Amino acid sequence: MDRSPESSAVGNPVATDAMAGSDRRPLVVAREGRVLDEIRRHAAAVDCDLAHAADLDDAEPYWHEAPLVLVDEDVAPSTRVRPRRDDVVLVCGGKPPQSVWRRAVVLGAREVVTLPDTEGVLLTSLADVVEQPSVDRGRVVAVLGGRGGAGASVLAAAVSVSAARAGGKSVLLDCDPLGGGIDLVLGAELQTGVRWPDVRIHGGRVAMSALDDALPVAGPPDGPVALLSCDRDGGGPAPETVEAVLRAGVRAGRTVVCDLPRDPGPCGRRVLSVAELVVVVVPAELRACVAASRVLERLGDVRSRVRVLVRGPSPDGLSARDVAGSVGVPLLGWLPADRRIAKTVERGSFNPRRRGPLGVAARTVLRELAAG
Repeated sequence: MDRSPESSAVGNPVATDAMAGSDRRPLVVAREGRVLDEIRRHAAAVDCDLAHAADLDDAEPYWHEAPLVLVDEDVAPSTRVRPRRDDVVLVCGGKPPQSVWRRAVVLGAREVVTLPDTEGVLLTSLADVVEQPSVDRGRVVAVLGGRGGAGASVLAAAVSVSAARAGGKSVLLDCDPLGGGIDLVLGAELQTGVRWPDVRIHGGRVAMSALDDALPVAGPPDGPVALLSCDRDGGGPAPETVEAVLRAGVRAGRTVVCDLPRDPGPCGRRVLSVAELVVVVVPAELRACVAASRVLERLGDVRSRVRVLVRGPSPDGLSARDVAGSVGVPLLGWLPADRRIAKTVERGSFNPRRRGPLGVAARTVLRELAAG
């Protein structure tokens, strides 16, 4: 799966004919040349068809109809005042001359893009037309264990299932390359679909629609989850790839649940920088409390967003408040032991009961996420 501006054969051929009455393609106003070629290349990367007009006179009938207008600086007016509209971007083929700012004002352009577009404004603008971002912004929650075997992956899977059961759409991201693959938790290891080693994003942008087409979907029938898992071989995801997928999920209004390793590394730090909530699962044991304190030291400046979920039973009578106090972050809740969950994971039939301990804990996480 390659979603990069460098790819010249991505998606449908770019249309260059005039717009029909109900057409919702972006309009490009440019002569043949470098700027038009670059716009076409970026559009191909996000499967965006374009309508093309050679100059502003030809563009006049479609000026207000198009969802986005991209204007080559070479054909932009310097004095003529056009009817104003939103979402006009002025594109320069190199270092912008001083006159470009006057042209931008005349056009009412919201942005001036200089090629090469190092900020990705051009790609983002085109992708937004294709994706039609959700009115409701998605949310990101990170889950990790206070010590090995704490049950963070199982909780992450349960949170994803609970989000889907609540009527939303969720995406489960496996960010722990040494975790064995979170597809195993959901019994999806034999399903077709991409894993992290198959995902290559060079332009910093991917459409959620493309991910929906590519990712395996697993979980119970009433709680389907799209998941992006690490594989049994190969490395973990690149930080920029994780960031692009996170942004796609948030734009699409999804609940994005990330299963992180205890040592987050560059990839995990990208997740932590955008996560509204970070849940650390800590068994009610003295050693786990000490280990979780060390884990928190590696999370950086996110302490205000961290909550502790304490997993029972306690071999020595530690309470949830004892554990949270020892670790030094607010308590989210208590997760009693549930032997049935371990059996369902082993059998590939993961289906946390709504009123069972894991289902209740997952909904607690989602309520905290919504309140944040």
